[in-house]
Amino acid sequence: MHAWLCENPTGIDALSWQHLPMPTPKEGEVLIAIQAASLNFPDALIVQNKYQIKPPLPFVPGSEYAGTVQAVGPGVAHLRVGQAVACLSGTGGFATHTIASAALCMPLPAGFLMQDAAAFIMTYATSHHALVDRAQLKAGETVLVLGAAGGVGTAAIQIAKACGARVIAAASSDDKCALCQSLGADATVNYSQANLREALKRLTADKGPDVIYDPVGGDLAEPAFRSIAWRGRYLVVGFAAGPIPALPLNLTLLKGASIVGVFWGDFAKREPQANAAMMQELARWYLQGKIKPVIDRTLPMAELKTAYTLMASRQVKGKLVMVN
Repeated sequence: MHAWLCENPTGIDALSWQHLPMPTPKEGEVLIAIQAASLNFPDALIVQNKYQIKPPLPFVPGSEYAGTVQAVGPGVAHLRVGQAVACLSGTGGFATHTIASAALCMPLPAGFLMQDAAAFIMTYATSHHALVDRAQLKAGETVLVLGAAGGVGTAAIQIAKACGARVIAAASSDDKCALCQSLGADATVNYSQANLREALKRLTADKGPDVIYDPVGGDLAEPAFRSIAWRGRYLVVGFAAGPIPALPLNLTLLKGASIVGVFWGDFAKREPQANAAMMQELARWYLQGKIKPVIDRTLPMAELKTAYTLMASRQVKGKLVMVN
């Protein structure tokens, strides 16, 4: 097998494509032949030693991938050799093969494309947990999605529309706004040109969005929060812009609003039954055509460093997927 090995987490230049011995699954594990793996924001942080999870060295990055089961370890009853699966294990995906915990593998129903499966779990689980569970989104409410053309943003648009909400998508270019409209956004704001607060006043008739989905943080957070509707819910999803904002808490009082943390990874661990039901619903929505990952492009696994560079340029719409 071959894999991108991180022996010193100082950035993408420290990654090397190496030949490694084929591993054997142990108790509760499976060996997966990887067909596709997506690049996510945590994958950029982890190779710089900036992610909250710091795997022992050396490690293979790549949090999310899809492929077929090649071997099954003792104690694994729900998966079989040859079965198509998707997995979000945190590491191991940027390779030709990997060992994964069977408990983390999502069996794929017939008709689920591998490239879509590799770009599915992290973004759609995060967005569903945020909007449906944490925000308790109702049909007819208005959702503002920041960073709407990215991986979690495009997923949030589709999930909000599936719930019957009105969606305002905010992105950094006209091209990205056009993508958001093609996914069902009812209105868009190019925040590199327009004043976000003024645009939201106009688009909501001064009411403000009921739910704000924020995976960006940085300078957008405060103007967005100042625009929130009475009893609004502000979803803290991530900080793709880099800086972690400090919001004035008096606004929660004045607006009767809530700041709601979204940590899907811990939700999945602490509430596995609820998470499993959520994933089943998302799989049904995919097969029904309600949701589908936006894939900016696919690249050969050997061109991983190019994919990292593209992500850093902030020109990617949706997800980048590496294929073997």
